[in-house]
Amino acid sequence: MTILDKYILKRYLVTFIVMILLFVPIGIMANLAEQIGKMIDNEAPLNEIFRYYGNFTLYIGSLLFPIFLFLSIIFFTSKLAGNTEIVAILSSGVSFGRFLRPYIIGASLIATLMFLMAMFIVPKASAGFNEFKFKYLKKGRQDRVTTNIFTQLNERDFIYVSSFNPARQSGSNFTFERFGEDNKLEFKISAAMIRWVAKDTTYRLTSYQKRTVNGDEEILETKRRLDTVFDFNIADLTPVSYVAETKDFFQLNKFIKDQKKKGASNINAYRLVKYKRWALPVSAFILTIIAVAVSSTKRRGGMGVNLAFGIFVAFIFIFFDKVFGTLAEQAGFSPLLAVVIPNILFGILAFYLLQNAKR
Repeated sequence: MTILDKYILKRYLVTFIVMILLFVPIGIMANLAEQIGKMIDNEAPLNEIFRYYGNFTLYIGSLLFPIFLFLSIIFFTSKLAGNTEIVAILSSGVSFGRFLRPYIIGASLIATLMFLMAMFIVPKASAGFNEFKFKYLKKGRQDRVTTNIFTQLNERDFIYVSSFNPARQSGSNFTFERFGEDNKLEFKISAAMIRWVAKDTTYRLTSYQKRTVNGDEEILETKRRLDTVFDFNIADLTPVSYVAETKDFFQLNKFIKDQKKKGASNINAYRLVKYKRWALPVSAFILTIIAVAVSSTKRRGGMGVNLAFGIFVAFIFIFFDKVFGTLAEQAGFSPLLAVVIPNILFGILAFYLLQNAKR
Protein backbone atom coordinates (compact mmCIF):
# COMPACT_ATOMS: atom_id res chain seq x y z
CA MET A 1 0.00 0.00 0.00
CA THR A 2 1.10 3.56 -0.71
CA ILE A 3 1.27 6.38 1.83
CA LEU A 4 -2.12 7.57 0.59
CA ASP A 5 -3.69 4.14 1.16
CA LYS A 6 -2.28 3.89 4.68
CA TYR A 7 -3.36 7.44 5.51
CA ILE A 8 -6.99 6.96 4.43
CA LEU A 9 -7.23 3.41 5.80
CA LYS A 10 -5.93 4.56 9.18
CA ARG A 11 -8.49 7.38 9.31
CA TYR A 12 -11.19 4.92 8.20
CA LEU A 13 -10.52 2.36 10.93
CA VAL A 14 -9.77 4.83 13.74
CA THR A 15 -12.95 6.84 13.09
CA PHE A 16 -15.00 3.64 12.94
CA ILE A 17 -13.60 2.41 16.27
CA VAL A 18 -14.12 5.82 17.90
CA MET A 19 -17.71 5.88 16.63
CA ILE A 20 -18.38 2.51 18.27
CA LEU A 21 -16.66 3.49 21.53
CA LEU A 22 -18.68 6.70 21.59
CA PHE A 23 -22.18 5.43 20.81
CA VAL A 24 -22.23 1.98 22.44
CA PRO A 25 -21.72 3.38 25.98
CA ILE A 26 -24.45 5.93 25.25
CA GLY A 27 -26.73 3.07 24.22
CA ILE A 28 -25.88 1.18 27.42
CA MET A 29 -26.61 4.23 29.60
CA ALA A 30 -29.92 4.87 27.81
CA ASN A 31 -30.96 1.22 28.20
CA LEU A 32 -29.91 1.16 31.86
CA ALA A 33 -31.88 4.33 32.60
CA GLU A 34 -34.95 2.78 31.00
CA GLN A 35 -34.70 -0.71 32.50
CA ILE A 36 -33.12 -0.21 35.94
CA GLY A 37 -36.52 -0.05 37.64
CA LYS A 38 -37.53 -3.45 36.23
CA MET A 39 -34.15 -4.92 37.18
CA ILE A 40 -34.59 -3.77 40.78
CA ASP A 41 -38.23 -4.89 40.98
CA ASN A 42 -37.38 -8.35 39.61
CA GLU A 43 -34.21 -8.62 41.76
CA ALA A 44 -31.79 -9.21 38.91
CA PRO A 45 -28.35 -10.24 40.32
CA LEU A 46 -25.52 -7.78 39.70
CA ASN A 47 -23.32 -10.35 37.95
CA GLU A 48 -26.16 -11.18 35.54
CA ILE A 49 -26.67 -7.46 34.83
CA PHE A 50 -22.98 -7.08 33.92
CA ARG A 51 -23.20 -10.18 31.74
CA TYR A 52 -26.36 -8.81 30.11
CA TYR A 53 -24.66 -5.56 29.13
CA GLY A 54 -21.67 -7.45 27.79
CA ASN A 55 -24.06 -9.39 25.55
CA PHE A 56 -25.99 -6.17 24.84
CA THR A 57 -22.82 -4.55 23.52
CA LEU A 58 -22.14 -7.39 21.07
CA TYR A 59 -25.78 -7.84 20.07
CA ILE A 60 -26.66 -4.18 19.46
CA GLY A 61 -23.20 -3.32 18.15
CA SER A 62 -23.42 -6.02 15.46
CA LEU A 63 -26.84 -4.74 14.35
CA LEU A 64 -25.54 -1.17 14.05
CA PHE A 65 -22.15 -1.99 12.52
CA PRO A 66 -23.22 -0.93 8.99
CA ILE A 67 -24.66 2.36 10.31
CA PHE A 68 -21.56 3.12 12.39
CA LEU A 69 -19.44 2.35 9.33
CA PHE A 70 -21.55 4.63 7.14
CA LEU A 71 -21.52 7.61 9.50
CA SER A 72 -17.81 7.29 10.33
CA ILE A 73 -16.88 7.38 6.62
CA ILE A 74 -19.06 10.45 6.04
CA PHE A 75 -17.49 12.12 9.08
CA PHE A 76 -13.82 11.73 8.21
CA THR A 77 -14.24 12.00 4.42
CA SER A 78 -16.15 15.30 4.90
CA LYS A 79 -13.20 16.54 6.95
CA LEU A 80 -10.82 15.57 4.15
CA ALA A 81 -13.02 17.41 1.65
CA GLY A 82 -13.36 20.42 3.93
CA ASN A 83 -9.57 20.67 4.19
CA THR A 84 -9.35 20.39 0.36
CA GLU A 85 -7.21 17.23 0.78
CA ILE A 86 -9.39 15.31 -1.68
CA VAL A 87 -9.04 18.08 -4.27
CA ALA A 88 -5.26 17.90 -3.89
CA ILE A 89 -5.27 14.10 -4.20
CA LEU A 90 -7.41 14.09 -7.37
CA SER A 91 -5.50 17.04 -8.86
CA SER A 92 -2.25 15.11 -8.57
CA GLY A 93 -3.51 12.64 -11.18
CA VAL A 94 -5.06 10.05 -8.87
CA SER A 95 -8.33 8.78 -10.34
CA PHE A 96 -11.45 8.59 -8.23
CA GLY A 97 -11.40 4.78 -8.53
CA ARG A 98 -7.84 4.73 -7.19
CA PHE A 99 -8.84 7.11 -4.40
CA LEU A 100 -11.63 4.68 -3.51
CA ARG A 101 -9.28 1.69 -3.11
CA PRO A 102 -8.31 2.16 0.58
CA TYR A 103 -12.00 2.52 1.40
CA ILE A 104 -12.68 -0.83 -0.26
CA ILE A 105 -9.79 -2.38 1.69
CA GLY A 106 -11.23 -0.98 4.91
CA ALA A 107 -14.71 -2.20 4.00
CA SER A 108 -13.27 -5.68 3.34
CA LEU A 109 -11.70 -5.78 6.81
CA ILE A 110 -14.88 -4.58 8.51
CA ALA A 111 -17.07 -6.89 6.40
CA THR A 112 -14.93 -9.89 7.39
CA LEU A 113 -15.22 -8.92 11.06
CA MET A 114 -18.99 -8.45 10.71
CA PHE A 115 -19.36 -11.84 9.02
CA LEU A 116 -17.37 -13.74 11.66
CA MET A 117 -19.18 -12.01 14.51
CA ALA A 118 -22.62 -12.59 12.98
CA MET A 119 -21.93 -16.26 12.30
CA PHE A 120 -20.06 -17.35 15.43
CA ILE A 121 -19.86 -14.72 18.21
CA VAL A 122 -23.13 -12.77 18.27
CA PRO A 123 -25.42 -15.89 18.45
CA LYS A 124 -24.09 -16.73 21.91
CA ALA A 125 -24.49 -13.10 22.99
CA SER A 126 -28.01 -13.08 21.57
CA ALA A 127 -28.95 -16.09 23.72
CA GLY A 128 -27.77 -14.40 26.92
CA PHE A 129 -29.31 -11.05 25.92
CA ASN A 130 -32.76 -12.50 25.20
CA GLU A 131 -32.80 -14.89 28.15
CA PHE A 132 -32.12 -12.01 30.56
CA LYS A 133 -34.72 -9.83 28.80
CA PHE A 134 -37.54 -12.36 29.18
CA LYS A 135 -36.45 -13.36 32.68
CA TYR A 136 -36.15 -9.91 34.24
CA LEU A 137 -37.29 -7.17 31.83
CA LYS A 138 -40.34 -8.85 30.27
CA LYS A 139 -41.19 -11.10 33.16
CA GLY A 140 -44.45 -12.94 32.61
CA ARG A 141 -44.49 -12.41 28.84
CA GLN A 142 -44.35 -15.45 26.62
CA ASP A 143 -41.20 -15.85 24.53
CA ARG A 144 -42.80 -18.60 22.42
CA VAL A 145 -46.12 -19.85 21.08
CA THR A 146 -47.82 -21.94 23.77
CA THR A 147 -51.25 -22.78 22.31
CA ASN A 148 -52.46 -24.99 19.44
CA ILE A 149 -49.02 -26.41 18.64
CA PHE A 150 -48.81 -28.73 15.65
CA THR A 151 -45.48 -30.32 14.73
CA GLN A 152 -44.43 -32.82 12.08
CA LEU A 153 -41.55 -34.87 13.50
CA ASN A 154 -40.78 -36.69 10.26
CA GLU A 155 -42.60 -38.00 7.20
CA ARG A 156 -44.76 -40.32 9.29
CA ASP A 157 -45.17 -38.84 12.79
CA PHE A 158 -47.30 -35.85 13.82
CA ILE A 159 -47.85 -34.20 17.21
CA TYR A 160 -50.52 -31.85 18.49
CA VAL A 161 -50.71 -30.10 21.89
CA SER A 162 -53.48 -27.62 22.70
CA SER A 163 -51.38 -25.77 25.30
CA PHE A 164 -47.78 -26.02 26.49
CA ASN A 165 -46.15 -24.88 29.74
CA PRO A 166 -42.39 -24.41 29.17
CA ALA A 167 -41.61 -23.97 32.87
CA ARG A 168 -43.25 -27.27 33.85
CA GLN A 169 -42.31 -29.07 30.62
CA SER A 170 -45.89 -30.22 30.20
CA GLY A 171 -48.68 -30.02 27.64
CA SER A 172 -52.43 -30.66 27.63
CA ASN A 173 -54.62 -32.49 25.10
CA PHE A 174 -51.66 -34.32 23.60
CA THR A 175 -52.01 -36.32 20.36
CA PHE A 176 -49.41 -38.45 18.58
CA GLU A 177 -50.27 -39.92 15.16
CA ARG A 178 -48.24 -42.25 12.96
CA PHE A 179 -49.09 -42.91 9.32
CA GLY A 180 -47.88 -45.73 7.11
CA GLU A 181 -46.26 -45.48 3.70
CA ASP A 182 -49.73 -45.58 2.13
CA ASN A 183 -50.71 -42.49 4.20
CA LYS A 184 -53.12 -44.56 6.26
CA LEU A 185 -53.25 -44.16 10.02
CA GLU A 186 -51.34 -46.91 11.86
CA PHE A 187 -52.05 -45.76 15.41
CA LYS A 188 -53.05 -42.73 17.42
CA ILE A 189 -52.03 -41.93 21.00
CA SER A 190 -54.07 -39.43 23.01
CA ALA A 191 -53.62 -38.11 26.54
CA ALA A 192 -55.17 -35.37 28.62
CA MET A 193 -51.69 -34.40 29.80
CA ILE A 194 -48.08 -35.09 28.83
CA ARG A 195 -45.23 -34.17 31.15
CA TRP A 196 -41.47 -34.66 30.94
CA VAL A 197 -40.12 -36.49 34.01
CA ALA A 198 -36.45 -35.50 34.04
CA LYS A 199 -35.57 -37.85 36.93
CA ASP A 200 -36.63 -40.92 34.94
CA THR A 201 -35.99 -39.40 31.46
CA THR A 202 -39.48 -40.47 30.43
CA TYR A 203 -42.77 -38.88 29.44
CA ARG A 204 -45.78 -39.32 31.74
CA LEU A 205 -49.12 -39.55 29.97
CA THR A 206 -52.30 -39.02 31.97
CA SER A 207 -55.62 -40.52 30.77
CA TYR A 208 -53.68 -42.46 28.14
CA GLN A 209 -55.47 -43.92 25.14
CA LYS A 210 -54.03 -45.73 22.11
CA ARG A 211 -56.04 -46.68 19.04
CA THR A 212 -54.26 -49.10 16.69
CA VAL A 213 -55.63 -49.68 13.19
CA ASN A 214 -55.03 -53.19 11.85
CA GLY A 215 -56.81 -53.52 8.52
CA ASP A 216 -60.51 -53.41 9.21
CA GLU A 217 -59.97 -53.91 12.93
CA GLU A 218 -59.21 -51.34 15.63
CA ILE A 219 -57.58 -52.12 18.95
CA LEU A 220 -58.21 -49.70 21.81
CA GLU A 221 -55.88 -49.55 24.82
CA THR A 222 -56.48 -47.25 27.80
CA LYS A 223 -54.61 -46.56 31.02
CA ARG A 224 -54.97 -43.99 33.78
CA ARG A 225 -51.27 -43.23 33.63
CA LEU A 226 -48.37 -44.43 31.49
CA ASP A 227 -44.65 -43.63 31.55
CA THR A 228 -43.05 -44.04 28.12
CA VAL A 229 -40.41 -42.66 25.77
CA PHE A 230 -40.66 -40.69 22.51
CA ASP A 231 -38.08 -39.68 19.88
CA PHE A 232 -38.57 -35.96 20.48
CA ASN A 233 -37.69 -33.32 23.05
CA ILE A 234 -40.77 -31.68 24.49
CA ALA A 235 -38.94 -28.33 24.72
CA ASP A 236 -38.50 -28.45 20.92
CA LEU A 237 -42.26 -28.53 20.34
CA THR A 238 -42.27 -24.74 20.32
CA PRO A 239 -38.84 -23.08 20.13
CA VAL A 240 -38.41 -19.61 21.62
CA SER A 241 -39.13 -16.80 19.17
CA TYR A 242 -35.45 -15.80 19.03
CA VAL A 243 -34.09 -19.35 18.62
CA ALA A 244 -32.54 -18.74 15.17
CA GLU A 245 -30.55 -15.76 16.49
CA THR A 246 -28.87 -17.97 19.10
CA LYS A 247 -27.43 -20.51 16.67
CA ASP A 248 -24.09 -20.23 14.91
CA PHE A 249 -23.50 -20.88 11.21
CA PHE A 250 -23.49 -24.69 11.39
CA GLN A 251 -26.22 -24.99 14.02
CA LEU A 252 -28.54 -22.66 12.11
CA ASN A 253 -28.20 -24.61 8.86
CA LYS A 254 -29.01 -27.87 10.67
CA PHE A 255 -31.86 -26.27 12.58
CA ILE A 256 -33.48 -24.90 9.41
CA LYS A 257 -33.12 -28.30 7.73
CA ASP A 258 -34.78 -30.04 10.68
CA GLN A 259 -37.59 -27.48 10.89
CA LYS A 260 -38.23 -27.83 7.16
CA LYS A 261 -38.65 -31.59 7.59
CA LYS A 262 -41.09 -30.95 10.42
CA GLY A 263 -43.11 -28.54 8.32
CA ALA A 264 -42.62 -25.66 10.76
CA SER A 265 -44.96 -22.77 9.97
CA ASN A 266 -42.41 -20.07 10.88
CA ILE A 267 -39.57 -21.41 8.72
CA ASN A 268 -39.40 -18.07 6.87
CA ALA A 269 -38.34 -16.28 10.08
CA TYR A 270 -35.40 -18.67 10.47
CA ARG A 271 -34.35 -18.30 6.84
CA LEU A 272 -34.54 -14.53 7.16
CA VAL A 273 -32.01 -14.60 10.01
CA LYS A 274 -29.69 -16.75 7.91
CA TYR A 275 -29.85 -14.53 4.82
CA LYS A 276 -29.42 -11.33 6.85
CA ARG A 277 -26.13 -12.64 8.20
CA TRP A 278 -24.87 -13.23 4.67
CA ALA A 279 -26.09 -9.80 3.55
CA LEU A 280 -24.26 -7.85 6.27
CA PRO A 281 -20.85 -7.84 4.47
CA VAL A 282 -22.54 -6.79 1.21
CA SER A 283 -24.25 -3.85 2.93
CA ALA A 284 -20.84 -2.75 4.27
CA PHE A 285 -19.50 -2.27 0.72
CA ILE A 286 -22.68 -0.58 -0.54
CA LEU A 287 -22.82 1.89 2.34
CA THR A 288 -19.09 2.59 2.02
CA ILE A 289 -19.48 3.59 -1.64
CA ILE A 290 -22.53 5.76 -0.89
CA ALA A 291 -20.74 7.49 1.98
CA VAL A 292 -17.62 8.26 -0.07
CA ALA A 293 -19.64 9.48 -3.05
CA VAL A 294 -21.72 11.81 -0.89
CA SER A 295 -18.98 13.26 1.32
CA SER A 296 -16.01 13.54 -1.06
CA THR A 297 -17.20 16.87 -2.46
CA LYS A 298 -16.90 20.09 -0.48
CA ARG A 299 -20.38 21.54 0.04
CA ARG A 300 -21.90 24.68 1.44
CA GLY A 301 -22.91 23.77 4.96
CA GLY A 302 -19.92 21.45 5.34
CA MET A 303 -19.98 18.26 7.36
CA GLY A 304 -23.40 18.98 8.87
CA VAL A 305 -25.15 18.63 5.53
CA ASN A 306 -23.35 15.37 4.76
CA LEU A 307 -24.11 13.92 8.20
CA ALA A 308 -27.77 14.93 7.89
CA PHE A 309 -27.96 13.16 4.53
CA GLY A 310 -26.16 10.16 6.01
CA ILE A 311 -28.60 9.87 8.90
CA PHE A 312 -31.51 10.17 6.46
CA VAL A 313 -30.14 7.38 4.25
CA ALA A 314 -29.43 5.22 7.31
CA PHE A 315 -33.05 5.51 8.48
CA ILE A 316 -34.36 4.73 5.01
CA PHE A 317 -32.09 1.66 4.88
CA ILE A 318 -33.38 0.46 8.28
CA PHE A 319 -36.97 1.18 7.20
CA PHE A 320 -36.67 -0.96 4.05
CA ASP A 321 -34.96 -3.71 6.02
CA LYS A 322 -37.76 -3.79 8.62
CA VAL A 323 -40.60 -3.60 6.08
CA PHE A 324 -39.33 -6.45 3.90
CA GLY A 325 -38.36 -8.46 6.99
CA THR A 326 -41.91 -8.17 8.34
CA LEU A 327 -43.34 -9.21 4.96
CA ALA A 328 -41.14 -12.31 4.97
CA GLU A 329 -42.08 -13.30 8.53
CA GLN A 330 -45.81 -12.63 8.42
CA ALA A 331 -46.97 -12.42 4.81
CA GLY A 332 -45.16 -15.35 3.18
CA PHE A 333 -42.83 -13.12 1.16
CA SER A 334 -39.56 -14.78 0.08
CA PRO A 335 -36.92 -14.27 2.84
CA LEU A 336 -34.17 -14.20 0.22
CA LEU A 337 -35.89 -11.40 -1.72
CA ALA A 338 -36.60 -9.57 1.54
CA VAL A 339 -32.86 -9.38 2.13
CA VAL A 340 -31.75 -8.87 -1.48
CA ILE A 341 -34.18 -6.12 -2.54
CA PRO A 342 -32.94 -3.42 -0.08
CA ASN A 343 -29.34 -4.16 -1.08
CA ILE A 344 -30.23 -3.97 -4.79
CA LEU A 345 -32.04 -0.64 -4.34
CA PHE A 346 -29.19 0.87 -2.36
CA GLY A 347 -26.67 -0.71 -4.72
CA ILE A 348 -28.31 1.19 -7.60
CA LEU A 349 -28.20 4.37 -5.50
CA ALA A 350 -24.51 3.74 -4.77
CA PHE A 351 -23.73 3.30 -8.48
CA TYR A 352 -25.60 6.50 -9.39
CA LEU A 353 -23.90 8.58 -6.69
CA LEU A 354 -20.51 7.14 -7.58
CA GLN A 355 -20.88 8.12 -11.25
CA ASN A 356 -21.83 11.66 -10.24
CA ALA A 357 -18.91 11.85 -7.82
CA LYS A 358 -16.47 10.80 -10.57
CA ARG A 359 -17.74 13.58 -12.80
